[in-house]
Amino acid sequence: MGVATAPSGPTSESDRTGPGRAHWLRVARETADDLATDAAAREQAGKAPFDEVSRLRESGLLTLLIPAELGGGGADWPTAYAVVRDIAAADGAIGQLLGCHYFLSWSARFFTEPAHAAQVERLSAAEQWCWGGGLARQDPPPTLARTATGHVLDGRQSYATGVLVADRLAVRAARADTGEPLAVVVDPAHHGVGIDGDADTFGQRLAAGGSVEFDAVPVAADAVLGSLSADEDVLTPLTALASPVGRLLSIQLRLGMAEGVLAEAREYSRAGHSPWHPDWPVGSPQDPQVLTSYGELTVLTRSASALAAQALEAVHGGLVRCDDLTYDEYAEISVLVAMAEAAASKAAQESTARALDIIGARSASSRLGFDRFWRNARTHTLYEPVAHRLRDVGDYFLNGTHPPFVLPV
Repeated sequence: MGVATAPSGPTSESDRTGPGRAHWLRVARETADDLATDAAAREQAGKAPFDEVSRLRESGLLTLLIPAELGGGGADWPTAYAVVRDIAAADGAIGQLLGCHYFLSWSARFFTEPAHAAQVERLSAAEQWCWGGGLARQDPPPTLARTATGHVLDGRQSYATGVLVADRLAVRAARADTGEPLAVVVDPAHHGVGIDGDADTFGQRLAAGGSVEFDAVPVAADAVLGSLSADEDVLTPLTALASPVGRLLSIQLRLGMAEGVLAEAREYSRAGHSPWHPDWPVGSPQDPQVLTSYGELTVLTRSASALAAQALEAVHGGLVRCDDLTYDEYAEISVLVAMAEAAASKAAQESTARALDIIGARSASSRLGFDRFWRNARTHTLYEPVAHRLRDVGDYFLNGTHPPFVLPV
């Protein structure tokens, strides 16, 4: 039995009809095993993950969420969440890159008309695009000005995932005349786009993060996906669901990192290493401190996993309801995801930190690479803190206030 294994998620049509979900989970596990073999060495080298993206592309995972009739893998969100979790357990940075790709490559369905979204997804599948960028609010955002032939984009987007390796960027821009926030797709190879790998973070080094400068970049009309306004006169409940859908990816990422470090630490302990008591028989399972620590972290991670499974079921149900979703239902889903996010954050931070104590002084060895789990988890939780989510939960519980529409970084 593994430590805090991922739940299967709610049953979908692909579950009932056969090899879809099982196939993708098998591919994800094989890809994760491949990434795990050199994860520590790759993380220490810190190179832009072109090779890792090639592995994802060759496995078919980049097109997983695109409908089969458009050339994609035809999988659903529960399958995508499980895939991100498996990949994150092996390599948290690549898990983040893949999760960001899934959210951004699917975002057209939230913000534009179905025919337009299908056109974007068909091109993405045909050309095997890897997506990067981000739609979170930034101050100030790039500005989008109308011209005689379309639009031009000017400004800067600060640290965003995947931009060093992306084939397409999805970014948040503000209309120059009204300030309305819009989701815009940009080809990073276009003249006027400058990408700077300036993130220099101590963790998530392989998430290909950086900043992007836009200098009078032409933007065609069909590259503007739609509004990101939080005004309920503009925002539909289905569009608002983009927020919990994206944040649930962050939850799977955190849980994957927690499960990954516990699994790797367990293998190290089983190999016969006793960090605190050299008098114990080598490999003995009787060290009470080790047993207690593993027990506490397993309970913590399994509890967070159970809450994440409830959030996943709620998100999937909201997507199934589609245009019939109400604002009250959206609020319930968003609050449940916020609770799961807080639990997953605690599980990731405690597991990745305390695993170092379980292993002992040997965990300081860069050769073993145990520190990467803590650095990756801590970096991600700094960029995606849960304090605001807890406030949203409290405000909803006490006052019935609907959580704000907040897109993930």
